[in-house]
Amino acid sequence: MSDDASKSEPPRRNVVVRVWRILSRPNAKYSLGSLLVLGFFLGLLSWGGFNWAIEASNTENFCISCHEMEQNVYREYKRTVHYNNRTGVRATCPDCHVPKSWVHKLVRKVQATNELFHHLGGTINTREKYEGRRLKLAESVWKTMRETDSRECRNCHNYKYMDFTTQEKRARNRHDDAINEGKTCIDCHQGIAHELPAGYQPPLESRAEEQG
Repeated sequence: MSDDASKSEPPRRNVVVRVWRILSRPNAKYSLGSLLVLGFFLGLLSWGGFNWAIEASNTENFCISCHEMEQNVYREYKRTVHYNNRTGVRATCPDCHVPKSWVHKLVRKVQATNELFHHLGGTINTREKYEGRRLKLAESVWKTMRETDSRECRNCHNYKYMDFTTQEKRARNRHDDAINEGKTCIDCHQGIAHELPAGYQPPLESRAEEQG
């Protein structure tokens, strides 16, 4: 091949050839290409293992493996419509307390490590201790739900898909008010799946409605 022909060879092909030579060149014991392939599969395995751990810890059985949950809130939840109802649709612990989107789910998992410390420290390992902290625990959950506009509730419930004509008058009026006033689910539905804590005071408007 003449010098003119070699000079006319596409630059892109020259780059590809050089990259291939780097990847295929032996490096002590293994080629760089082999190391990259090995790294890819190790990364894939690690990512798969991480996701498996996330999902394994995102089940109801995992949630109630701590006796604090099984002995208290889980038993209460089993007596509610979220557990047993005419349609057979059941909301499990993760459905209500763990976000569906991956980023928010990961943030929640990181936050849950604090709960493990309390479990190991025995903060609420008896019924008495649990009841003593129930109001604080509930208010923390309610605060989070308000900040996220009851995001997990809306996985199943959404104003857009409600048929208000089939609702009882009181429910229909309350939902209309909630939409107009920008309220979120937890503003009216505390205690829907768990008993209300001692010392809980409902919002003033709710008390006025009950008295009226």
